[in-house]
Amino acid sequence: MNAGPRRCDGKDHFEALDGLRGTAALLVVAFHIQGITVLFDAPRLLLPHAYLAVDFFFALSGFVVGYAYDDRWGTMSTAGFLRRRLIRLHPLVVLGAILGLLSYVADPFAGDRQAAPAILVMCAFVMAALALPSTPLPNRLGDSHPLNAPAWTLLQEYIGNLAYALVLRRLGTRALAVAVGVAGLLSAAMALTLGSYDTGWGLTNFWGAPVRLAYPFMTGLLLFRLQDRLPRWRIGFVPLSVALGLAFAAPLLPTVGGVKLNGLYQALCVLVLFPAIIVVGRHSSGGPLVRRLCRTAGALSYPLYMTHYPFVYVYMNWIAIGGATAWSTMWVAAALIVFTVVFAFLAYRLWDLPLRRALQRRDGKRTGDI
Repeated sequence: MNAGPRRCDGKDHFEALDGLRGTAALLVVAFHIQGITVLFDAPRLLLPHAYLAVDFFFALSGFVVGYAYDDRWGTMSTAGFLRRRLIRLHPLVVLGAILGLLSYVADPFAGDRQAAPAILVMCAFVMAALALPSTPLPNRLGDSHPLNAPAWTLLQEYIGNLAYALVLRRLGTRALAVAVGVAGLLSAAMALTLGSYDTGWGLTNFWGAPVRLAYPFMTGLLLFRLQDRLPRWRIGFVPLSVALGLAFAAPLLPTVGGVKLNGLYQALCVLVLFPAIIVVGRHSSGGPLVRRLCRTAGALSYPLYMTHYPFVYVYMNWIAIGGATAWSTMWVAAALIVFTVVFAFLAYRLWDLPLRRALQRRDGKRTGDI
């Protein structure tokens, strides 16, 4: 059984994996909106493990990059690959930076909490447009990318793509498996030491970002290389989405006998559960309605992920001014989730697609490959 309908380049389309990317993105949005309401106080989080969606995204990225590009290196240069990845990813990085700048300088609820020097704000904007970290800004919780916090993962995505182009694509399967094993040990050691994977997003814990990237990204690539030797299990998109949701909603675990069980649980999610979901999801399909839902969710996942957080900042400042009741907060939070999804659709149709097509046409004129 094929993964689904074929793409325009003749390759199968892994629609269930597309849909799961959308599920994970929506769960991240819900986590950020509910989490900012309680200032990410762990015991009050409804989805206390949802930041693991980042590690799931990295694993999906490794699988998809290998699938899309492993067989193209005879006709594609490293520069050509990097241009393709920039065209695919960077329009929404720039849009996220613009939204982040607007949310910082024009937030009606911020008061004087965001009264930073203009030169500092503009420097942060330039760096955000390049997906690079910048100096901290007031009222931004120490994020390494203070105008659009999730952009730290895009910097790691670019690092992963560069590592693939320069090194990983050249590794044989055994060498890649050894690299995955070493990265897995480092990943597990970090989780058991810290008690979680909640690191890499700030200037003080930026070291954790490449550790979080290495194992899932290389594992995704390894799963692609090994897919013909892996079992062809199938579980539908909906059960797999429920599995992700339950994994993210599990309660926080204590430290027992010196072992940080929460870190152990999250390591099992990253090292075992997420690769298993990819193995199962790559052969999963469904009826026409499910396939359409998966395609839509996949298309909106990246715009949703990259554009929602500037609105979360405004919501954070609305909470901070006080006066909101529990009911009004709940309704505003629910409305914000709906709004971010609608905005992601508009960003996809009016910004991302047009810019990517224009850049692809221009790149095609230069390289002969659109």
